[in-house]
Amino acid sequence: MHEMSIAMAVVEQVEEAVGPAGAGTVEAVHLEVGELAGVVPEALAFCFELVCAGTVLEGAELVTETVPGRARCGPCAAEWAVGMPPDLLCPQCGGSRAELLAGRELRITAVRRADGPAYAPAHQEG
Repeated sequence: MHEMSIAMAVVEQVEEAVGPAGAGTVEAVHLEVGELAGVVPEALAFCFELVCAGTVLEGAELVTETVPGRARCGPCAAEWAVGMPPDLLCPQCGGSRAELLAGRELRITAVRRADGPAYAPAHQEG
């Protein structure tokens, strides 16, 4: 279950972001999860709760937003929702040179603290 390692990485990154003193209690972590990322949101939430025990995130809510998979056809530039399992053949011209535009995300978008303003990490392309 790779959701456990993802939960551990999220907790580690949030702890790092709120600072060495803990900067108070974290109430919520907002996460974008692409539908093509291979992550089961319910399993991630379960693991997140376990990993948060004994940290400044204990009791924090994990708020996930699913990002639908989208692709663009190389030859004709049509864009479409790829769905699950992903359909990477262009619905307009039948071409198979699709570029994935969205759906692989796994990104912390915000952290809400009990004693301060929300923290939103800088957006990183990748």
